Amino acid sequence: MRRDSRLSRMVHVVLHMARHNGSATSETIARMLGANPVVVRRTMAGLRDAGYVRSEKGHGGGWTLIRGLDEITIYDIYVAVGKPAIFAIGPAMDNPECRVEQVVDAALAETYAEAEALLLAKLASTTLADLSGELERRFPDSRRDLLACTSAA
Repeated sequence: MRRDSRLSRMVHVVLHMARHNGSATSETIARMLGANPVVVRRTMAGLRDAGYVRSEKGHGGGWTLIRGLDEITIYDIYVAVGKPAIFAIGPAMDNPECRVEQVVDAALAETYAEAEALLLAKLASTTLADLSGELERRFPDSRRDLLACTSAA
């Protein structure tokens, strides 16, 4: 099963944008991610609509971060990219009349809901400034341009 990496990728992009002077084009971001610029524009549009970045067309245009990293949580980015499914596992729903399946599915649904709530709370309590600080602590020489990361894809 293919994983949905939009959250991770957009947090990655925003952290780079905070370290980059000026705007970054969709093409530059796409090269960094090993993605298609059209997909980048579509995904970045969610961040724009949420008020975290702005876009300018034409020569010298591109995407610019307009909020501080301390104002953006990982949860905010999660919402901006469309709230992708947290878990790929779920109830069977093969035979809804089966009492055994009903008991199993109810127990699993409760467990999944508790796990999802914990994960979303952690995402909501972690700002991108927290991640930037961790980057500085772990890699003090990490001040690089947006193009420094290139995808292995």
